[in-house]
Amino acid sequence: MKVTPEKNEQVANMVFASIYPLYLNRLEKNGRTKEELNQVIEWLTGYDEEKLQSLIDDKVTFGTFFQKAKIHPNAHLIKGVVCGYRIEEIEDEFEIYKQCRRMEKLIDELARGRKMEKILREEKK
Repeated sequence: MKVTPEKNEQVANMVFASIYPLYLNRLEKNGRTKEELNQVIEWLTGYDEEKLQSLIDDKVTFGTFFQKAKIHPNAHLIKGVVCGYRIEEIEDEFEIYKQCRRMEKLIDELARGRKMEKILREEKK
């Protein structure tokens, strides 16, 4: 599937605080914790728990959320299909959408019981 400018804009304007509880609910149903969710988000974005809570309280959009983030240098290692979109094929012009899908891929892996050291990608030496 191809990302459109409209789809990218739609995701960029969604409020992170309205989606975060859905991520958490999904993970808790699968026996994972809020701490694990926050660990995955911190790995990808650089936001510690305090900063993450501040962004939630401020009701920032995904656009702002990812623009302010310090994306992990190994984020490019997150590959696969999420919601019908192959992450590595999403054009760079749709950076917000790509980062959102990367985060969802990590959360999906967490929900499926993948080990944290596999989720938090490291370069192969």
